[in-house]
Amino acid sequence: MSETVERHEFGAEVGRLLDLVVHALYSDREIFLRELVANAADAMDRRRFEALTQAVPALPEGAAIRITPDKAARTLVIADQGIGMTKEELAKNLGTIARSGTRAFTQSLADAKPGERPSLIGQFGVGFYSAFMVAERVEVVSRRAGAEEGWAWASAGQGDFTLAPASREEPGTTITLHIKADAEEFLEPIRLQTIIRKWADHITVPITIAQDGKDEPANEGTALWRKPKAEVTEEQYAEFYRHVAHAFDKPWATLHWRAEGTTEFAALLFIPGMKPFMPVEGDRDSRVRLHVRRMFITEEAALLPPWLRFVQGVVDTEDLPLNVSREMLQSTPALARIRKAVTGRVLSELKSKAKDAESYAGFWENFGPVLKEGVWEDNEYRKDLAPLLRFRSSAVEGWTSLPDYVARMKEGQEVIYILVGDDPEALAKSSQLEGFRARGVEVLLLSDQVDAFWPERLDRFEEKPIRSITQGSVDLSKIAGAEAVGEAGDVTTLLPLLKAALEGEVSEVRATDRLVDSAVVLAAPEGGPDLQMQRLLRRAGRSFGAGLPVLEINPRHGLIQKLAGMEGDLKAEAGTLLDLARLQDGDVPRDPAGFARQVAALLTTSL
Repeated sequence: MSETVERHEFGAEVGRLLDLVVHALYSDREIFLRELVANAADAMDRRRFEALTQAVPALPEGAAIRITPDKAARTLVIADQGIGMTKEELAKNLGTIARSGTRAFTQSLADAKPGERPSLIGQFGVGFYSAFMVAERVEVVSRRAGAEEGWAWASAGQGDFTLAPASREEPGTTITLHIKADAEEFLEPIRLQTIIRKWADHITVPITIAQDGKDEPANEGTALWRKPKAEVTEEQYAEFYRHVAHAFDKPWATLHWRAEGTTEFAALLFIPGMKPFMPVEGDRDSRVRLHVRRMFITEEAALLPPWLRFVQGVVDTEDLPLNVSREMLQSTPALARIRKAVTGRVLSELKSKAKDAESYAGFWENFGPVLKEGVWEDNEYRKDLAPLLRFRSSAVEGWTSLPDYVARMKEGQEVIYILVGDDPEALAKSSQLEGFRARGVEVLLLSDQVDAFWPERLDRFEEKPIRSITQGSVDLSKIAGAEAVGEAGDVTTLLPLLKAALEGEVSEVRATDRLVDSAVVLAAPEGGPDLQMQRLLRRAGRSFGAGLPVLEINPRHGLIQKLAGMEGDLKAEAGTLLDLARLQDGDVPRDPAGFARQVAALLTTSL
């Protein structure tokens, strides 16, 4: 072997991945062509844009993706004139697996049903490796636009790959698949034509297939978003969605319209039907593609706010120059108007779709936490988003909304009550709810991380304050039918004894009428962060400013009444009460080992 050839191991677990791709996806082999063609189209788009903004050679006239089957050599060649790759980019892009991580992908692939597997490939960004479903060896020759040298990447999918210098007359990438004996159907031009029509007909880059010595057009290449809605079928929408979103599910909503007036643009947007495996919580940038007069410019124009980043699609305008730079994009008034119009249109669609509770519930489970971010960070749209929020509740099954909650509020109830935590099942059983549930007062249960933040910004809905039931004291006496349950004992002498015993650990000890079965509960001081926010601050090492908690005791509980009759030092008993309250809220006792010994001793005595 030449000394210039370098051998590299694949990134961790890629061997396992390739085995799964080859065997687990066997029945869906044709998608390899869709994935490779989509990658080539993206490379052409990137070169076109960089040629407008950087010192990169422009795409030549008649640039296309050329597919060449050779039955005699049993090879399939896919060549583009796109941006190309450097040696480092070849190693990075073809030697490791997507940002989402190999382990998550391989586990999902192994567990998935056959009908779900194509969507896994698209969502994890590992489409290139689908080539090994049909090829026993894959060779890639690429030359970066603006560079003189080319590089060759080659692998048999057995755990390693090679890199070597190579020559290519022009920038771009050529992929050569050495087709397996049982995959020769993919050397038939008619079969290839059918696959392109099915999966890539609306890629705007021309695609050709070599047949009888000629390059025959394989795709329509129409800008689908420029067509009238009446001329587009559901199948065409679905195909275009799969292309632009790199997914294989069906869109939950399709928005296709043309805006006219001060700023004109055409838009074709999709809300996915399922949550992608590559988390939307990580990269917060919207990736809706900006086109100018049908030409792709960038997917980094931030056409939608971060809290709508799950929306996929294209916006095409006549009102920007073709050589628009990223700096211009941030300041141009025309683009600001487009952003506002597109955001408003998506919100209108969500409001309309929310009328179908069952369908909207599926969307909410996929993207609800992302949408909530807008309530926290976007003052302009906060009030528009509030009715779109959905919650679990202490009083009703399934999801409910703020308007529905307000409609169910009891006479005399002036506050929307919420309880925030990590686990929805644990919240539903929380002792914090006892008094509310006994009095028929509904509490909304919030368990997403962002729930610790946004209620403070929204503050109120329909003039009703939103308040965490763990924050400050709660007075239920004004609510119709909310009388306390049971007879309270006299704890006036007990309260100062407990407070003295817990000095430095609690800010206050007080009686409460919001408990029924539990003896104690914790609350946050008035005006400070609620208990969930305090937990998040402690995990982040930023608990300063949270203040000490309040210990609330139930004067109707037998244990409290018994303690009220005792005299002397109650330090041990007070500590046990505080540990019980911490446990109920999902925290650990102050001294877990000591608490365990104490419980064991009590059990021994009782037995």
